[in-house]
Amino acid sequence: MVKAAKSVVYIIDDDQAIRRFLGGLLASVGLENEAYSSAGEFLDTHMPGRPGCILLDIRMPGMSGLELQQELINRAIDLPVIILTGHGDVQVAVHAMKAGAIDFFEKPFNNELLLNQVQKAVASSVSKNDSRSDLIETKSRLNSLTLREQQILDMVVEGETNKGIARRFNISDKTVENHRSRVMEKMQASSLASLVRMISELERL
Repeated sequence: MVKAAKSVVYIIDDDQAIRRFLGGLLASVGLENEAYSSAGEFLDTHMPGRPGCILLDIRMPGMSGLELQQELINRAIDLPVIILTGHGDVQVAVHAMKAGAIDFFEKPFNNELLLNQVQKAVASSVSKNDSRSDLIETKSRLNSLTLREQQILDMVVEGETNKGIARRFNISDKTVENHRSRVMEKMQASSLASLVRMISELERL
């Protein structure tokens, strides 16, 4: 079984005081966090795979928040982004929202509102990560099937009957039943409906 990764909130801001404050604020509600002084520092050290979210300053020396957003897309780093912006940068923050950020907060921000949004973002990321882990596990189970079991699985999820499958492969109904039983066991499917749902989710990847 794939072990769920622990979530983390990434703080990316060139202001050391802001990084320290946010780190303490997040820690006060049990949120693990890591702080970076620049977009480049984050990209150089980030290890993909952990759910969480990013608190991102919009204006920083070097790569800006908007440029980092695009780089996250380029690198397939799928983390919710919450923008932190100074007074007068609302228009830039709106551009960030259009680029995929889920919210923005003007400095100084309301601590409670920010924490609520961060917790929602982390919960969403964890749920998505868990679903991705489930799909990886389902794919592994699918790969464990023999060629004949995979062929029969394909026909089963298309709604074919045991008799129809038996005629297709010129085998007995009993042999089909045995194959179906092994497919259900290997896929850990409790019912035909759950088996169909597994395959449908894999096909949407």
